[in-house]
Amino acid sequence: MFLHKKCYVNYIPHGVVGIISPWNYPLILTATPVVEALMAGNTVVLKPSELTPLTGKRMGELFHEAGVPEDALQVVHGFGDVGAAIVDSTHTDMICFTGSVEVGRKIAIACAEKLKPIVLELGGKDPMVVLEDANLERAAGAAVWGGFSNCGQTCISAERIYVVESVADKFIGLVKTKTEELNVGPDKTNSDVGALVSKQQQEVVMAHIKEAVNGGADILSGGEDLSAVGGYFIKPTVLEVYDESSNIMTRETFGPEICIMRVKDAEDAIKKANASSYGLSASVFTKDKKRGQKIAKKIQAGSVCVNDVMTNYITADLPFGGVGISGIGRVHGPEGLRSFCQTQAVLVNRFGLKREPWWYPISKRTKKLFKTVTKIIYG
Repeated sequence: MFLHKKCYVNYIPHGVVGIISPWNYPLILTATPVVEALMAGNTVVLKPSELTPLTGKRMGELFHEAGVPEDALQVVHGFGDVGAAIVDSTHTDMICFTGSVEVGRKIAIACAEKLKPIVLELGGKDPMVVLEDANLERAAGAAVWGGFSNCGQTCISAERIYVVESVADKFIGLVKTKTEELNVGPDKTNSDVGALVSKQQQEVVMAHIKEAVNGGADILSGGEDLSAVGGYFIKPTVLEVYDESSNIMTRETFGPEICIMRVKDAEDAIKKANASSYGLSASVFTKDKKRGQKIAKKIQAGSVCVNDVMTNYITADLPFGGVGISGIGRVHGPEGLRSFCQTQAVLVNRFGLKREPWWYPISKRTKKLFKTVTKIIYG
C-alpha cells in the first residue's frame, strides 16, 4: 500500500552525555561508554570515581592527544555532589552511570523528573548453574575465576552456584582444591588475589560471611581476615549454604567469596537462579550445548554464558546490560551504540502526486473502495 513511500531511520546524537564511572575497573568501564558516546556524535562530561581519579584524568589526556577536541570530552573530579550536579544539569541531555543499585535508583528518579534518557549498569548477584552432565573440571575452574578474579569486585562475579546433587561432592572438591591453590597478598609478582578497595568493603564481605555461618552455612575453604599481611585482604572463601534468604545469597557481596547450593535438578536450579531481584549475568554448564542454550533463555539475566563465565563482557559486539534492579539500557554492540542516539524515523514521498487518496475531500468513490477493501481483509 505504501510502496510509493521511502522509509529509513536516522540515529541522532543526544547532545551532551554525562558519564559517571566506577572504581572497580576504572579503565574499561570508563572507556566503553565514553567511546560509544563519542562515536555516536555526542560530547561527553566524564566524572570518574573519586577512588580512581588518575585513570580518568589520564584517559582524558590520551583522548586529547589523539585529536579529540577538549570541548568534546571534559573530565571533572569530585564526590557525589559533582555527580549529582551532572545529573541535574540542564546542559546534559543523557546520563550513563555504572555503580551501585542505591545510587542508580536516585539517578533514575532525578532523570525521570526531567524525562532525561539514561543507561544504568548496576549491581549483580550472578548465578552459575552446574548440571549433572557438566565438565566439572571446567565448571570448577570457571567458578574460581568467576568468583575471585579482581578479588570478587566484579559486577558479573559468580556469587551463587547451584549444582545438581548427583555431582555436587565432586564439584565442591574441585572448587576447594583450586581455591586453596591461590596465593593471596600484596606480592604483585606471585599473588593471584589482591586486596579489597577499602576497609569498609572488607567489613561488608566479612559481615556477609559471618551472618551466613551463623545461619548454618559451612565454610569449605578460606574465610579469614588477612589484614595482618598489609592491606584489606580476605582469604578466598567457599561456602556451602542452605538458607536462600541470607544477605550472602540476596545482596551483592562484591568480594572474594562464592556460595554453593545443592539442587535437585535443572528446573530447581533455574527457579533458584531466578529468585533474585538482580539480573545482570549468569552461566550454565552442561555438555549438551543445545540444552544449555534452552536453559539460558529461562534465566532472567541480561547476559548468559554457556560453559563459560564473564567472557561476554569482553566480547565487544555483544550487548551488555541488566534486567531487574541490575540496570536499564545497554552498552557494547549495535544496541550499545544506539543507546547514545535518538531514533528518528523518516518517510519520504517518492512520487509527485498532488494529493493522497485519503486526504480531504474524500470522494464517494474512494469511500466505497475503502469499504470494499476493509470487507475483503476483515470480512
